[in-house]
Amino acid sequence: MEKTHTVGVAMDFSPTSKLALRWAVDNLINKGDEIILINVQPPQAHHTRKELFEDTGSPLVPLEELRELNFTKQYGIARDPEVIDLLDTAWKTKGAKTVAKVYWGDPREKLCDAVEDLHLDSLVLGSRGLGPIKSVSKHVMTNASCPVTVVKAKQSSNSRH
Repeated sequence: MEKTHTVGVAMDFSPTSKLALRWAVDNLINKGDEIILINVQPPQAHHTRKELFEDTGSPLVPLEELRELNFTKQYGIARDPEVIDLLDTAWKTKGAKTVAKVYWGDPREKLCDAVEDLHLDSLVLGSRGLGPIKSVSKHVMTNASCPVTVVKAKQSSNSRH
């Protein structure tokens, strides 16, 4: 039996982070693998769960809870039907289990911490997120202890159809 893999996907709900999730599902995820959505909230964010989990990050949250409005309010995460649909497809087509984890702080540091904390086999992130910090992907590629894939948005100029 093949070893299952744990693949982290940095998710800030930007178009490129959704593209990264789609890429991971299409190219990395095999039967029985685990997808961990990693969301890093800004350090100044104030959500009801931050006080409990600011140092360690949230507990692993199953896909079923990601759908609930209560979860999104507690952690300040957008309820995103596109992301839920992608994860549902990964479950139905590949049996991939999905959980999410929320951290608070600098995404460069927290994504590298997540690789260690979650024992990730690989990490996938979009090339440009929503946050104010530039070069998150470069920092993570340089410092993470697992393979890192950076998914770039397609350029629309002069593209062939």
